[in-house]
Amino acid sequence: MRKRTLLAAALSTVVVGGLGLLGVTNANAAALNPAVAPGGNFNLSVWSLQLPIGSPGSPETISPARLKGANGYTNPSYFWTDKNDGSMTFWAPEKGVTTPNSNYARSELREMNANGSAADWPLAGNHTLSAELRVVSVTKNVAVGQVKLGSGGTSTKPLLELYYRANGDIYLGQQRSPTDGQTLHKLGNVPLGQRWTYVFNVSGNRASLTINGSTTNYTIPSSFNPYKQYFKAGSYNQSSSESTTNGAKVKFYSLTIRHG
Repeated sequence: MRKRTLLAAALSTVVVGGLGLLGVTNANAAALNPAVAPGGNFNLSVWSLQLPIGSPGSPETISPARLKGANGYTNPSYFWTDKNDGSMTFWAPEKGVTTPNSNYARSELREMNANGSAADWPLAGNHTLSAELRVVSVTKNVAVGQVKLGSGGTSTKPLLELYYRANGDIYLGQQRSPTDGQTLHKLGNVPLGQRWTYVFNVSGNRASLTINGSTTNYTIPSSFNPYKQYFKAGSYNQSSSESTTNGAKVKFYSLTIRHG
C-alpha cells in the first residue's frame, strides 16, 4: 500500500502546452480516404500487425511490407478501412488466438523500424506516440495503446498501458517494476463512440500521457533502466470467453510516431 501511495504522489496533472501536435492529428483525420486500405491513410511501414487468428500460442503477424500502401493488407473481420469515415478499424473478439503470455486476443500494431526490424529503443532520447481514436464497442475493457518492455531483461510486461472501459472511463496502467503489477490511475471519461486523443511521451527517466489535452507526468523507476521499449496501438481486448461476437472494436483517425 505504501508503494502505491508513493507512486500516486509522484503523479501530477497539468494542461498540456503543446496543442500543435493534437492539431496535426485532427488535420490528418480530415484527409482520410475511405476507398483505400489502412496503409493508404497511415504510415504502416513502421508497424507490424498481430491478429487473433493462427495456431494456438502463435497469432498471425502481418509485416510492414504487406501493410503499407493504398493496396496494402486488409482483413474484413479484424483490420479494415471504414467505408464511411476512412478510419483504421481493429476488431478483437473475446475468443481468439493469443500469445503465450496472454489470455486475451488482439488486433494490434507493434512498432517496427524502417528497415523492417523490431523497434527497440532506449529510454534516453525523446519518443512520442500520438493518436486520435474512438471505441465503438467493448465488452468490459480494451487496451488501445502501450509502451512495451523490449530487450534488456526477462519481463515482457508494458511500462505503460492505456485502457478504455465499457462505461467510458480511461485508465493508465503503470507498471511498478519489471516483475511487479500495475497501479491504475483514472484519467478521465469519454462516452462510447466519441472521438478522443492520446499522446504518450518517454524521455529519459520521465514519461507522460496526455488525454484530450490534459497531461499526467511521472518518473520512471530505475528498475526499468536496463530495458528498451517499443510502442503498440490497436484493440487489445481485456476480456475472454467462448464468444466470437463479443469483443472490442476501435477506430483510429490518426496514429503517428516520432523519435528524437
